[in-house]
Amino acid sequence: MSDKSAETEHKLIRQFIHSDPEKAALAFEGLSPSDSAGILSAMPPAESAACIAHMSPHNAARTVEALSPHCSAAILRGSDPHHVADIMMRLPTSTRQNVSALLDRGFLTTINEIISYPRDSAGRMMKKEFVAFRSEMKVSAVVSRLREMASRHDYNTYCYVVGQQNKLLGILNTRDLLIAMPDQRVSDIMRTRVETVSPFTDREDLTRLFRDKKYFAIPVVDERGALAGVISAESVIAEAEAEVSEDMQILFGAGAEERPHSPISFKIRKRLPWLCVNLATAFLAAMVVSMFENLIAQVAVLAVFLSVIAGQGGNAGIQTLSVALRGLIMREVTVSDARRLLTDEALVGLANGLVIGLITGVAAWIWKGNALLGFIVGAAMVANMLAAGISGAILPLLLKRLGQDPAHSSGIFVTTITDIVGFASLLGLAYLFRGYLI
Repeated sequence: MSDKSAETEHKLIRQFIHSDPEKAALAFEGLSPSDSAGILSAMPPAESAACIAHMSPHNAARTVEALSPHCSAAILRGSDPHHVADIMMRLPTSTRQNVSALLDRGFLTTINEIISYPRDSAGRMMKKEFVAFRSEMKVSAVVSRLREMASRHDYNTYCYVVGQQNKLLGILNTRDLLIAMPDQRVSDIMRTRVETVSPFTDREDLTRLFRDKKYFAIPVVDERGALAGVISAESVIAEAEAEVSEDMQILFGAGAEERPHSPISFKIRKRLPWLCVNLATAFLAAMVVSMFENLIAQVAVLAVFLSVIAGQGGNAGIQTLSVALRGLIMREVTVSDARRLLTDEALVGLANGLVIGLITGVAAWIWKGNALLGFIVGAAMVANMLAAGISGAILPLLLKRLGQDPAHSSGIFVTTITDIVGFASLLGLAYLFRGYLI
């Protein structure tokens, strides 16, 4: 490729990144790490940083690993510290050390502080950029400073009041500032009742707090009461949305960090183990059917309803599972609430089973002209819908109790349970009444 062609290509890539960095990031995630690194290393650090910012931490880390330490440091230096922290945690130790040695000390300190807090905690998500004034400042000085900040678009949140050693004393209300006398101190007009959180407050508690209180942001204070940072509702919502997306993938055995344009080898590596597990559980359901081979050969019509019973049970189980998972994620349900949740979902499963079972049974009766067959199909449907409600509620609670991710492939196990119960119910009842069916 000629120098002119290469220059034109780089110009087009830069325009693509500048016009839509999110789509550019998706495109780069579809490339191999070496190809992505080769393109980004030829770009100005600002454009490369914009692209890295929209890549998943996993794919960004793979790309950074393929870059030279100097190039990596130049790109990461212009990125959000929280995203950089997520990337650094996924790098091999040697690469992380080489890149860290080239980062500014202040920037590196911020990254290390972020990493020091638990995952999904306020400390991991809080921002160090916030508006705070000393308690002894005059109102006129504060208003003047806010006007200056507003002209630069740096002010769009609350104003906090701090004292010695940055201790949080209160919060300033815009209305109070407007009606206060210019020579008054901010300590005279500040509101001292301020909702705060610890850096170790987890994301689920933060989500509930933002939902209940309707705040735009909440200050984070350390054990000394000093203002450590501010966490915004926007960042918590973004984290919650990301977790819901990951949970949906994990629920059915896909990798949490998998993206539409992730490398094929990565997709296979993440999906194949759970597909093998799913295959094993499918054989369990097949074993139940194999126990009734002779009965199915004599009453072939039973095979028609196997998929109906299993399909409805699987759908009902996933419905219950999604509600239980949401309750656990939003802290609306705890392990101690297991009995109530289990009872509620069992009753819902039974009620839905009775209705769906009646419809299915009548349909089977009319279709095949056999009332007993209709009763067997309807009863099996009731049993399976009840099992779906119980298993969909108890599985995530059990995983949570064992300290595991409640979303981790729960869908596979719920559908396995409903398949086994559905097949066993239908074929077991048919076996009991085989004398009237054959």
